[in-house]
Amino acid sequence: MNCQQANQIDLVDYLASLGFRPEKIRQNDYWYLSPTRDENTASFKVNRAKNIWFDHGTGEGGNLVDFAMRYFSCELTEALDKIGAGKIELPNAVIRESGQLSTEHDNHIEIVRIDPMIMDNLLLQYLSSRHIEKSVAQNHCKQILYENAGKRFLAIGFKNNCGGYELRSKHFKAASAPKYVTWFNNYANTITVFEGFFDFLTWRSLNSLQQAKSTNILVLNSLSFFTRSLLLQEKHDRIHLYLDNDNPGRQCVQEILKRSPAKVIDESGIYKHYKDLNEWHVSQQNTHRISQSRKLGM
Repeated sequence: MNCQQANQIDLVDYLASLGFRPEKIRQNDYWYLSPTRDENTASFKVNRAKNIWFDHGTGEGGNLVDFAMRYFSCELTEALDKIGAGKIELPNAVIRESGQLSTEHDNHIEIVRIDPMIMDNLLLQYLSSRHIEKSVAQNHCKQILYENAGKRFLAIGFKNNCGGYELRSKHFKAASAPKYVTWFNNYANTITVFEGFFDFLTWRSLNSLQQAKSTNILVLNSLSFFTRSLLLQEKHDRIHLYLDNDNPGRQCVQEILKRSPAKVIDESGIYKHYKDLNEWHVSQQNTHRISQSRKLGM
């Protein structure tokens, strides 16, 4: 990788891969607690449109290569090697809890309000139609009021490790910036990987809390994060994969099987005739209800 290639990498995405997420977002400006020093007020700014950074606390700034040299305290060649590795370092990185979440995003979706409980009847009905346990959804999701194209809507929100939300309702599927993975570190030797959060919620609905805490959990929220998370996955003794039964999902399974065949357990056989775990679960539950109705003569 050369400097030109490295500096084309999105700085916000790169900081996210190191475990840093913005404290606030104002249009194209992403504000962080400085990755290179201790501070209580975010003074490290990334302008995403220009893909440059500036640390107001030190007066330093520049492009992604400049940041890597400063962050890793190394020379240019080593910085390019580290950038090229493209690792997601979630287990060892400091994932800081943000304060007030800013709602000004440059993808035209603005988060207006975050409610801790899902109360809207239509959203609850949607969860029921997907056969997700209500307690599981309430534990892992929020009710989000968002604005899109000047209109306001409600959605189920699933938070990622950079402060963005996956947003879902019966007729809507999108995400608020920044897009990233969701990581649950239970300090286990195994990792369970899900492509989407409804598959994770399905799995949680089918397993006890004790079983859920016996494994680390990675929800990709987008298959584009799969390759970037390979090193994280391979740090574990066992890798359980719940990816979609489609060509992109199968390609990802083959990719990691070539690298770590002894570690990988492809769980897609459970739902081999369905697109994903949730679709299989919905079919199973609906079949069970029909069977029970017939037994009762309904």
